[in-house]
Order: sequence, then structure tokens, then C-alpha cells
Amino acid sequence: MLRTIAGVNRREAHVIGTTLEGRYRIDSVMARGGMSVVYRGVDLRLDRPVAVKVMDQRFSGDASFVRRFELEARSAARLHHPSVVTVHDQGVDRSQAGDQVFLVMELVDGGTLRDLLHERGTLPPDLALSVLEPVLAALESAHRNGIVHRDIKPENILISRDGAVKVADFGLVRALADAKTTSDSVILGTVDYLAPEQVTTGETDARGDVYATGVVLYELLTGVPPFTGDTPFSTAYRHVNDRVPAPGTQITGLPPALDELVLRATRREQDQRPADAGVLLRELRETRAALGLSAVTVPGVAPAAPAPDAGGGRATVGEPDVETAAHGVDGIGRDAGPSADLDAPTIRTVLPPRGGPGGGPGAPAGTPAGAGAGPRATRALSRSELPQPEQESPAPVHAARAGGVGGDRGERGRRGRRGRAGRDGRGGGGGLFALTSKRMIALVVVLVLGLLLWWWNSSQWTSVPSLAGMESERAESALHNADLEVRLDPTPHDEIEAGQVIESVPDEGRRLRRGSEVRLRVSTGRPTVPEIAAGATREEALAQIEEAGLEPVVDEELAEFSTEVEEGAVVRVDPEVGTALPIDGEVTVILSKGPPPVPVPDVAGLSRDDAFNTLREQGFEPVELEAEFSEDLDGGHVIRTDPAAETMIAQPGAQVGVVLSNAVIAPYVTGDTLSEAREAIRRLGLEIEVNQLFGGDNARVLGQFPSSGARLRPGDTITVNTL
Repeated sequence: MLRTIAGVNRREAHVIGTTLEGRYRIDSVMARGGMSVVYRGVDLRLDRPVAVKVMDQRFSGDASFVRRFELEARSAARLHHPSVVTVHDQGVDRSQAGDQVFLVMELVDGGTLRDLLHERGTLPPDLALSVLEPVLAALESAHRNGIVHRDIKPENILISRDGAVKVADFGLVRALADAKTTSDSVILGTVDYLAPEQVTTGETDARGDVYATGVVLYELLTGVPPFTGDTPFSTAYRHVNDRVPAPGTQITGLPPALDELVLRATRREQDQRPADAGVLLRELRETRAALGLSAVTVPGVAPAAPAPDAGGGRATVGEPDVETAAHGVDGIGRDAGPSADLDAPTIRTVLPPRGGPGGGPGAPAGTPAGAGAGPRATRALSRSELPQPEQESPAPVHAARAGGVGGDRGERGRRGRRGRAGRDGRGGGGGLFALTSKRMIALVVVLVLGLLLWWWNSSQWTSVPSLAGMESERAESALHNADLEVRLDPTPHDEIEAGQVIESVPDEGRRLRRGSEVRLRVSTGRPTVPEIAAGATREEALAQIEEAGLEPVVDEELAEFSTEVEEGAVVRVDPEVGTALPIDGEVTVILSKGPPPVPVPDVAGLSRDDAFNTLREQGFEPVELEAEFSEDLDGGHVIRTDPAAETMIAQPGAQVGVVLSNAVIAPYVTGDTLSEAREAIRRLGLEIEVNQLFGGDNARVLGQFPSSGARLRPGDTITVNTL
């Protein structure tokens, strides 16, 4: 999207000078690929320069491709991030000359990361991390929006003149994959940066972008990609069968932390890589901080010199398309010869037989499949040739009604009073009037004192009013009016409604000194099952139920398993909390039997880490046992467990033994020198037997047995034939 290329073919000459959909004027060619051409253009409506990618005309009539192209363009257009090349528009220009499917993008004035690598060879750690930081930030935004790039490589990482880093061409590989001109057996991508799962299944996710970014970091630090081969498929083989080496093995003095960062990102096992670009971005920043490095300014890149069209075309700046193979090998290995021009592209590279990475029988010596295609172009390869809360109720009080005691009052008999005859001889008729004035005064005093005593005594006493059946508030008011104090005694009752007085103690009519206390037994209605917290002890539960006026029952046979309540503690009660029962109704206390037995999960076939994580999630403690050989499982994968899968174990935290396969995957050494093959084989714990006529350690391996990918026992021998 940066530079103009001199020399145009017939198709390009026809496009230049046209205006797509009456808005985008095409001015000049910027980049070419086997499936599209990128032009410099102008948006006439907004008067701004743009880059216009025009797809090859064979895709215009492919409804599947056009539909996916539009969907991916819309998805990419929703990405608003400073490190993503902005997608402005997409469409189909229809004319008499044919339909043109196109994509309009932001025009970046500068070059690519590939140009920076050509200029400098390698990048120092601080600059390499500073270049990848915005790349990962862009990918993080994409992954968060459910978009996977699928073709991360230096050619798709643009760097402007002022050092701004941007990622181009999101989703175009996905669109190409839906085209009818490709098939399910075709691998789309750039072989130097393909994740293993892209090679084997064609399916990938955010972790595929993580892998490719790790490969790019390796290349920035060492100047070369980790894997190379004589042909695209031989490089693809290596992503599947080999592990990306630490860059420190190629360049001395690199910090081990950088090696670890690259190795984590490029693990062959998809589930062992960082989950997405956001995770890798955090790890990059943590690594930089641990190394004491600072972010540096990325140097600007100027557009490279124009490159003429060579007929077959060459992928350039930000071009993600499947590149046309200018020279190739046909289905039986014969030299297909140079392609005539971009109008007759070959989008599939047919892989030769598995005997070796070179051409098949009849092919000229040294003629590689796909020769002529740029080594870092997005390619289509045939997959067919790849190896395959607590409340308590108040305590009840049972009180007896106090009865009054009374007696019959007998009537007094009247007593006759005898008159007394005076002896003084004056006669008996004048006794009353004979009282002296002193006696009269004394009598009056006694009467007054008696009245005073009666008044004082009667004012100190009061009677308990009738209160039974009265609402508790009214009963309290009545007692207060009688100068009596109140103590409420909430008491369950099977028949009297809650809030009504059952009785008073003392009972009604009893005489009490004023200020005395009267206990009011107020009904709370039927008792309810109290709230007992899960995990409470058995004794606590029994006491709470009894205090509520109910009868606790414990039946050991009703105990239940619980993962949250320890054995012997209360799980729950029956009936449930809040249920109203008759007084002394039974409440069953359900106790815990502890955690239930758990079956040992079936982890056979899983990797060690996945198996251990699964066992720990089920509450077991995995222990690695002695490894065994398995013809069916790669090394490090689970053969079986001890106890066996589905065995029920009740003991929490019980140990489960894990038996792993120690199978070794035979490496691919065909084409390597004898010394390289010997080192690769012995590094895996295998032996090598050499059949050689002459040539020494520099002789090339022509064949091997067993073949690469075979599962071998540790110490097995691989026989190689060299020449």
C-alpha cells in the first residue's frame, strides 16, 4: 500500500484511470499478488488518497467469496485502533469489462517491517519489542472483537515514515478460504509463519496469530525465520514436527528471558500458548521490565524502490494474497515451466511424494515445487500430502393459672347486753349521760384515726384487670391504667392467634400493690422451624429447635453428602425453615456425610498439563508414575490412571497416579547432513544407524526408516541412507 510499481500488464492497464463505483479513482500500481493488485487511488468524494485492493476477476463471480469478503471487510472496518490499517469501504464495481471486487484502505506512507529487516539484518531486543508491542495491541483489539488475522508476517506489518506501526489485511485469508476456487484440502497462509494447526487442519484461532507473532519476534532477533526448506511443504512439515528453537541458540548474548518469550508463543501445542494477543502483550511488557529495557522509537521506513512486473508477480507491501507460482511442479513432478502472466495463476502448489522434499520422479534435479514464488508470500498448499442468614424464638414459659382461695363468711351472733344496776344507790337510768367530757373526746380521736388508717391502706392496692383474649397492646394499656408494670412473655399456642393475650400472671381480680409487675403471656401462634445455619453443630441445632417449642429428631440414615458441610455437621432441617408446626411437633435434623464419592475422570489421551489440571479440578492430587511406551499416543500424553477412570473415591484430595507415554516422534532428517541428522536423532534419545558409501558427515540423508512422525521407544534406532 506504499509504493508504485513500474510496468503494468494488460489487466492493470485496463484498471488504471478508471473510477470504481464513481468514487475511487485508480492512479497507479503499488503492489501485486497472485489474487489481487493494490493500487494508489483517490477518494473523489472526500478528496483523500487511499489504497485500493482489487481482487482477481475470477473471484468476482464466486458468490461464496464475495459474501465472505463483504463480512470480513465489515468486521475489519469495526476495528478502531491506531495500530490497525483502517478499512474505509468495500464494494463491487460492475462494468461491461467485468465485475471488480475491491477494498478501500488507509494509505500508509512508508514501508514494511520486511524493509526494515532488509536494511538492518537483525533488530536489538529493545527495538524488536517496541515494534511488536503495537502489533500485539492491534491483535488484542481484533481478538477482543472475535477477529483472527491468520497471516501475520513482516510484509503485513507496515511502518510509516514517522515510525508508526500498523497491521494490515485482517480477515482476507478467511475470505479466500471460502472461495470456490480453493478447497478444503488447500492450506492458506505464509509457510514461514504458519501455526501447526493451520498446516494439519486449516483451523485456527487467536493462538495461531500468537504463534506467527512469536515467529516474527524470532526473525527480528536472528534475522532469519526459524524454519526453512527447499520447498514450501518441507517448511510446513517443520512447523508440525519441530519445535521453534530459542533465538539465543543462533545469536549469542540474547537474554534467556527473550528465549522464553519466543518459546512460549511458538509452542506446537495450541493449548500451551498464550490464549490471545492480550496475554502475550502483557508477557512482552513484563519481560521488557524484567530486563530493564525501555520502549524505543521505531525508525521510520521510506518506500522501497519500484519493482517491475516480472509476469508472475511479486507479493509486496502488505500483500496477503496467495501468490502465483511463477515456476512449479505438476502432479507427477515435471517442471511446469514459467507462468505466462497474472491472468493464468496457479493457486495450488501440489506437493511431491513423501520420499523427499524435492521434485518427484522425472523432475530436474534441484527443481523445487513452487519455485519462483516469493518465500514469504501467502500460499495455497495441498493438505492431502501432509502427515497427518439466624433467628431464634424466645423460650417458652409454661405457667399454671393461680387460683384464688376463699372462705365462707359466717354471720356474727348478736350478743345481748345485760344492764348493770348501779351500786351507788342512786338508781340505773342515767349511765350514758354520765359520760364525762374526756371520754367523748377520746372516742372522736379514735374514730378519726381509724378513718385515716383505712384511707391510707386502701390507696396502696389495685386489682389485676381481665386481660385474656385481649390484643397485647390494649392489655399493656389496661395494666398501666391500673398502676401495674408489664412483662411480656411471648409463648407459642396452637389455637390462639398471634398477638393475643393467653393469660396474665397473677390472674385477673388479684389485689396487688400498685407498681407490681404482671407477666403477660402473649401468643406467637404456632411455633415455626428456626433458622439453623448450614454447618452448625448437632448440639446447637437441637437446642434451637427445643427453644422454639418443637421436638428435634435425628435419623442417621437420612444423612446426606455435602461438599460444603463437614461430616457430622447440620446440612439442613425438615420441614424447612419457617414452617409452622403444632407445639412439640417433630423437626428432623439432616446431618452431613461429608463430600460425595467422585469418579476418577477419564484423562486418557490428554497432555500431562491438561490431565493434571482436570484431576485437580475434581479434587484429586495427581502424581506422575513411571512412563510407558504407547504406539497410539505421543510422548507426554496420558495412557491411563491408577485408580482407573470412573473409580469412585470418597476421600477428598486423594492421590491419583498418572501414567504417561514416553513415545518419541521420529524427526524428519531427510535432506539434512549426516551430522545434523545424527544430532537431531540423538537429542531425542534415539540411536542412529548409517548406511553410507562415501561422503562423511557432510553427506546428505536420502532416506530414513522409520519415517518421520513414527512413534518410537526411547533408545530405538533410526536407519538413514546417505550419499
